[in-house]
Amino acid sequence: MTQLVRQEGSAKGMSRGELLALPASIDVETAGRALGLGRTTAYTLTKNGEFPCTVIRAGRSYRVVTADLLRLLHIAPENSGGAGPCTPDAA
Repeated sequence: MTQLVRQEGSAKGMSRGELLALPASIDVETAGRALGLGRTTAYTLTKNGEFPCTVIRAGRSYRVVTADLLRLLHIAPENSGGAGPCTPDAA
């Protein structure tokens, strides 16, 4: 599905840099744009429980988990800035 990520200058989708700059959760319209979907299609999939990423319902609005969207698009940050996985000391 990486073909859904926009190449520079194309009308649909988002660039890798734009995707990596997204906050922890985004609205359905932005997630749909990242997947090359129109607003109506994105909301229809969401309401039918068929959106391909984790969607959280918050009152009357929906939020898409950005980490799940990035996994779907096979995009990993080059350096997450985290300390890495926790492992018990072998001392």
